[in-house]
Amino acid sequence: MATTTHSKARRSAAGPDPTPDTTAPDNATRLELYRLQVELRSFEKRAYDLFLQNLVKGTSHLSLGQEAIAAAFGVAMRSDDYTFATYRGHAHTLARGVPMGPVLAELLGRANGLMAGKGGSMHLTSVEHGVMGSYAIIGAHLPIACGAAWSAQYRDSGQVAVAFFGDGTTNIGAFHEALNFAVIWKLPVVFVCENNLWMEYTRTTTITAVEHPAADRASAYGLEPVLVDGNDADAMHHAAVAALSRARAGEGPSMIEALTYRQGGHSRADPGKYRPQQEVDEWLARDPLPRYRARLLDAGVPVAELEAIEEAARQAVERATEEAKAGALPGPELVLTDVWADGGSSWRN
Repeated sequence: MATTTHSKARRSAAGPDPTPDTTAPDNATRLELYRLQVELRSFEKRAYDLFLQNLVKGTSHLSLGQEAIAAAFGVAMRSDDYTFATYRGHAHTLARGVPMGPVLAELLGRANGLMAGKGGSMHLTSVEHGVMGSYAIIGAHLPIACGAAWSAQYRDSGQVAVAFFGDGTTNIGAFHEALNFAVIWKLPVVFVCENNLWMEYTRTTTITAVEHPAADRASAYGLEPVLVDGNDADAMHHAAVAALSRARAGEGPSMIEALTYRQGGHSRADPGKYRPQQEVDEWLARDPLPRYRARLLDAGVPVAELEAIEEAARQAVERATEEAKAGALPGPELVLTDVWADGGSSWRN
């Protein structure tokens, strides 16, 4: 059951009212959506465990509770499309096919990490997989996503750039500049606001002029407002397919606001105690994984098939953990690599 609604729809603390949708994915797609959600959840829980063991270097921002968004786009996107993520980018990176081992090793600051242990949790990048970076500066990646889309448009490659961002980003100048540019140039870019209701420690609605910070502003740029239940993988997949198809057809950008909820604090240094317990409990009851598992069972998928997916994810996380822990610490010879476009600094001297 999908839940795409117009931005004027009102919502309770637990999200938008569901609207029936007859465009549910086929069973093969649904199983892939479930597999990805399970893998992303398993990875993030392991990242949290390793943080508590003081093995993760620096902080980290987890996507626990928000996995349906990354999974839906991971399934819907083409292998040569572009992903631009925020510091909460583990799930978006993995959803594009980046192996768990190098990502987990990067969190541990090991030389076998995705960025050789030098980038950490907030700077995951894999051009090979179309992951064009995680950005710690709020909104910084939105104009860059427009640039990638402009390149795809110029080359007539059919590629689409997808930029994920949080609700707080909608109050940043780069958000409005990127939308305006994308519409004027009719760029193949999809903007996806992961609205988890809280801008770090502040409720978004207390400092934002509209209820739905992305969807309610779409019309100002000539875009259709698209509000989606971000905890419903079917609804998210439907919205993703529609937006990607629109972009590939030369019809320009889309703005999607996905209502979701992070199950923990803003980062691992944040216990999240500022949120009302009733609100937390309501959203935990809408956890995307058990919700989707129940839907698959209702659709006739054998429980053994789902258990096999869950066991495979558990084993993958165990292998990734051992791979990450086995990595060496980065040596001083890596200090001057990846600094300039040619991978070094000697040409500057």
